[in-house]
Amino acid sequence: MKVLLVEDDFICRKILLTYFYKQSECECDVASNGSEAIEAFMLAKESGKPYDLIMLDIMMPEMNGQEVLKRIRVIEESQQGLTAARIVMTTGRTDSDNILGAFRHQCDGYLVKPIDFDKLRELLSELKAE
Repeated sequence: MKVLLVEDDFICRKILLTYFYKQSECECDVASNGSEAIEAFMLAKESGKPYDLIMLDIMMPEMNGQEVLKRIRVIEESQQGLTAARIVMTTGRTDSDNILGAFRHQCDGYLVKPIDFDKLRELLSELKAE
């Protein structure tokens, strides 16, 4: 499984990276802001090895996660034959506007920080990403 972790907070990024490194046959890349996320997504797509899973923080500098999600889905829709990545939003925000907005823009899951790894495993299992 190829994973992109998009998180601006170093500690959160490190925790998620440690979790995914413990998974067998998992390749992880990281991005610390929305612009880097789009760049990483495009490079992976162009190399013919797109991401299977994107863990996407909502509150980030330069471009927030909601905007990154929208842009990725537009790119995927314009590319025939490109399998859509599973995108899980991660955030400390529990307000309905953020949650509904994320699902409206076709996220596959939503986890509130601090990440409960039992919930993450359950979600990944449901998405068949683990």
